[in-house]
Amino acid sequence: MHRSAGAVMAWNVFRFCTALRGLGSIMILIVLSIVSVTYYAVVLCNYGPALLAGGASSLTALGVLLLFHLLLVMLLWSYFSVVFTDPGSVPPNWNLDFDEERGETAPLSSSDFSSQMNLQQSMALGDTGNPRARYCRKCNQLKPPRCHHCSVCGRCVLKMDHHCVWVVSCVGALNYKYFLLFLFYTFLETTLVTLSLLPHFIAFFSDIDIPGSPTALATTFLTFVLNLAFSLSVLGFMIMHFSLVSANTTTIEAYEKKTAPRWMYDLGRKRNFAQVWLLFGILFFKNMLNN
Repeated sequence: MHRSAGAVMAWNVFRFCTALRGLGSIMILIVLSIVSVTYYAVVLCNYGPALLAGGASSLTALGVLLLFHLLLVMLLWSYFSVVFTDPGSVPPNWNLDFDEERGETAPLSSSDFSSQMNLQQSMALGDTGNPRARYCRKCNQLKPPRCHHCSVCGRCVLKMDHHCVWVVSCVGALNYKYFLLFLFYTFLETTLVTLSLLPHFIAFFSDIDIPGSPTALATTFLTFVLNLAFSLSVLGFMIMHFSLVSANTTTIEAYEKKTAPRWMYDLGRKRNFAQVWLLFGILFFKNMLNN
């Protein structure tokens, strides 16, 4: 009975991971659909006609449209940069004589290495007392510090933060910078849309006549609600991730690490933020050279 229950649980987890992998193109289409609806409501239904109508309101419309398009370009650039940038794979034949995260040499003796290979079938994080000597039984390889296996992607990811269904990939060492920029520009864009459509949303519930077709009015209402919801949710998510960066930790490590007076990777707030940008550049060019 126990074996049967365990087999069913493993099978269900596998189906869940497979389903998440299948959501890839669907999630990209959902993001592009939300962007398209927002563009239609802001540019074609409201501020585009206001700009063409002229008058005092045309200057406001021009300012909103310029800022809207600028933020939209930055949002789409950062989004597709996250989607198409590999989060960071373990280099082939990687060994433990170099710490990828801190750039420090850390030689491993032959006896330690033999011990790791002998215990590879039963090794778990922290079992050997050496946090650098870890082995992934699924990938059948040693893995660097702060590296975790993603069951959805089916591989180990360097400095993995989490698997994000919205970007159809893991967020790791190489695309974490783009992920933070995506959160930042998404918050600015959704906030701008919410504030710019707020007068139209208020007028929707008033007794005054609002120009436009029923489709335009319904799209404006839907766009305001969607962007308000995304603005508030992304704000909370952005605050969480910037606090993680300030402590030089990840979402996974925040749940895994034990209570300690000082986190071993904490270099100070300023250097922690700089490391996200510098580590991205170092690992990116290193991967380019290896390829």
